[in-house]
Amino acid sequence: MFDIGFWEICMIGLVSLLVIGPEKLPKVARIAGFWVGKTRHMVASVKEEIKEEFKEEELRQLLKEQQDKIDAMTKDLSLNGRAEHFLDSKQQQMDKDKHGGE
Repeated sequence: MFDIGFWEICMIGLVSLLVIGPEKLPKVARIAGFWVGKTRHMVASVKEEIKEEFKEEELRQLLKEQQDKIDAMTKDLSLNGRAEHFLDSKQQQMDKDKHGGE
């Protein structure tokens, strides 16, 4: 995450020791460690939630695409059904005309 080397950490520790003092330094380090850990946990949680949201959105898009394909196929089938019904009615009408309108 950060590009901090050993010497940078030593410098931060030395400055902290001089500014805060040797008595309060362990308590401040413990509190800082607590907040760093809490922040890391929160960032990991947010990353996981974002990953789940992306996965859900991907599934929603996939479902929509599949539903569109199903709707298109169903539309084609209903057109075929209507065409068959039309042809059957025409055939019946022609049969009636052929047999003298019975």
